[in-house]
Amino acid sequence: MNILIKNADIITCNASDDVLQGAFLGIKDGYIDFIDTKEDALKDFKADRIIDAKGKLVMPGLVNAHTHSGMTILRNFANDLALEDWLFGNVLPVEEKLTPEDIYWGTLLGIAEMIKSGTTTFADMYLHMEEVARAVSETGIRANLCRSPLKDSDKSVEDAVRCFEYFKKWDNSFNGRIKVYIEVHSVYLFDEPSLRMSAEVAKEINTGIHIHMQETLKECEDSNKKYGMSPAEICCKTGIFDVPVIAAHCVHLSDGDMGIIRDKGVNVIHNPTSNLKLGSGIAKVDDMLKNGINVALGTDGAASNNNLNMFEEMHLAALIHKGVHMDPTLIGASCALKMATVNGAKALGFGGEIGEISKGMKADLILIDMDKTHLCPVNDPVSAVVYSAQSSDVDTVIIDGNIVMENRELKTIDEEKVKFNVKEIAKRVLR
Repeated sequence: MNILIKNADIITCNASDDVLQGAFLGIKDGYIDFIDTKEDALKDFKADRIIDAKGKLVMPGLVNAHTHSGMTILRNFANDLALEDWLFGNVLPVEEKLTPEDIYWGTLLGIAEMIKSGTTTFADMYLHMEEVARAVSETGIRANLCRSPLKDSDKSVEDAVRCFEYFKKWDNSFNGRIKVYIEVHSVYLFDEPSLRMSAEVAKEINTGIHIHMQETLKECEDSNKKYGMSPAEICCKTGIFDVPVIAAHCVHLSDGDMGIIRDKGVNVIHNPTSNLKLGSGIAKVDDMLKNGINVALGTDGAASNNNLNMFEEMHLAALIHKGVHMDPTLIGASCALKMATVNGAKALGFGGEIGEISKGMKADLILIDMDKTHLCPVNDPVSAVVYSAQSSDVDTVIIDGNIVMENRELKTIDEEKVKFNVKEIAKRVLR
């Protein structure tokens, strides 16, 4: 379907940081065909749908670069705990009760929440990833999905064959909306042989790895006791960093760790809300950016956030570093926005395809209703998005050239049915 968006104010997130007013944007066969401020651009374009964007702001869809979408089932459960107590004492025992069908419904709820808050792409690692892929395929969202080479998170049993099967079935499927990486949960749930095996699997099928990395001080201390080196050092030693890597958190990095991550081209995912809520600390994002490290944003799961709202992550990312370092120039609005768009696209292996609004890019974009008291007057559109906008301001979402939400109505998900099923699942597993 060819879509024309007219009267559009557009934040492009391109290399020039162009912000256009009153522009025309054409979508053809799932790609951005043109962007222009002159009506002459329309003369050879035949639109099947015309969207009048007057009073709205068009921008790239947000990229949630680290989450566990099925964890919506555990939302608002086991709060105000340290990560180790939260995970081992509360979350893992409940997760043992979750069935594949439970994960399907929990993921649908997560996807519904993400689309309604302007997220068009996400990276997921969790249980029963076949069901996660099923939910992604049905809803039209874009995703980087990861499967563990260990059976049921039991490090004593390898299940690498299923990684190959999962990759073959889902990677680059549904018009390229799905990419598949290998899940390496962490250096504390994997031992050294498992880390080496995971790296070899990723190399053999020519894909990347998604890992939790140096989230807490205890993780770093335990790694030094277990391996005699930091998580970054053992990952480097075992070949984990020899492939593209999505490294979530990276809160506690030494100068040496920072150098390894920089030299190996590791993509770091900053999760400000989750790290604050679990008391894990605040990542040295300003230092990472100065070192040329690609930093993107993620929400983490709804059990440690407790939502999947990327507008909140942008807002926090642009504020906490200013306050901690008493420097209002750190992580400006434009930087935070790029972390949530173009940087996220690069981190998830979609660089050059999404993350900015330019001719030839895939049409993943959102329309924000700017006719709100908390956005008036706009003055600076980028600052308005990062400092003032709310997720509920997202009006329309287009992914791969398809309208998946319009006037806040989801087109590919039965929202009420999903909410009902997840409530019933939560009653069963949390009692």
